[in-house]
Amino acid sequence: MDHPATRDDASVSLAPLIAAVAAGDGVAFGRIYELSASRLYGIALRITRQPALADDAVHDAFLELWRNAGRFDERKGDPNVWLSSLVRYRAVDITRRRGRVVSDEGLPEPIDDEPDALARLEVSSDSAALRTCLEKLDADRRRLLSLAFINGLSHGELAKRMQVPIGTVKSWIRRSLQSLRVCMESET
Repeated sequence: MDHPATRDDASVSLAPLIAAVAAGDGVAFGRIYELSASRLYGIALRITRQPALADDAVHDAFLELWRNAGRFDERKGDPNVWLSSLVRYRAVDITRRRGRVVSDEGLPEPIDDEPDALARLEVSSDSAALRTCLEKLDADRRRLLSLAFINGLSHGELAKRMQVPIGTVKSWIRRSLQSLRVCMESET
């Protein structure tokens, strides 16, 4: 996949382009690709650690954009965050299907519903409020959430890296997400 060099153009809002894509506008779709593909590829590559898999994740995310652009609501979140979550979900899914994510026992780790909670917060809430709430978390908990939700590490990988039982990692993530929820409710 060719990833054009793009500039970070804050003057171009993706929301109207996404609305145009929802109406079937291929030119708007191409413009979103020009503005976002490199950044999205970087996210996918951090998660998959393989260029071919990152390409697949970006491709799948753009297909999802084309099919579901009408679901995006600018009032509920930032278009860049929404696009990032599309590619992140695809990248994590691709790596899980490839067998990279396994528990310590060598069995596939059950998919946990909690990762969707942070993504829902990112998409449905003001990103400034989310940043404020993240800053209120302990630095270790912020790092844990970042490794899990941005870098795509599984609970098993986090447990290994932090040298704690997998149940502890799951508890920390669950409690951190609960703290974020409470904070976000008070911020909005």
